[in-house]
Amino acid sequence: MTSTLRRRPAQRRSVERVERMLDECAHLLDEVGYEALTTKEVARRAEVPIGTFYQFFSDKQGLVRALALRNLDAFLHRITERLTERIAEADLDHWTDLVDLSIDEFVEMKRTVPGFAVVDFGEVLVAPGGPAIEGTNRMLDAALENNVIVADRLRALTLDLLDAPVGPGLDRALLVAVEAADAVLKLAFRMSPDGDPDMIVECKQLVHRYLANHLP
Repeated sequence: MTSTLRRRPAQRRSVERVERMLDECAHLLDEVGYEALTTKEVARRAEVPIGTFYQFFSDKQGLVRALALRNLDAFLHRITERLTERIAEADLDHWTDLVDLSIDEFVEMKRTVPGFAVVDFGEVLVAPGGPAIEGTNRMLDAALENNVIVADRLRALTLDLLDAPVGPGLDRALLVAVEAADAVLKLAFRMSPDGDPDMIVECKQLVHRYLANHLP
């Protein structure tokens, strides 16, 4: 999160203020959407002076960028915790378990985490399932698309847990898998507010079959 901030919060009080602003941003995204979101209302609801807001965030886009990165960190943390538990219980049989767990965690966050249905890992949606607001496909990094960042973070996790072949082939395969899953899951949430369960199953099968050519 701190890499997206204008100034790194050094004191506990500052950290708490930044987290409150991100929390209120998430709730407002659910309530009014991105277009109607204002820095003034975020500051008011977080009970911080507007000047304090601009100490940490350059504008509304910077705030949402920080929220997206926090979402990605939370997603990866949740996956890692669940995988660690399953490894300890000898309940991780195949790399497809990692795929299923990742998709299940993403779907659960879409259903339960404030703001996640509108902004998950950077791209801003007009409504759950899309369409996306033009120009938000590079919210996390000006030079790279959001899904490239997501695929790279998942690659690091995959290499830690699986005996996967390191190289550009795996990098490309993970990016394709992330792009495909993203498209199908958007469709699932267009079909149903909670994500159409049949489409979620199809998403898992699609990623399983594609990655079977690239993972042992």
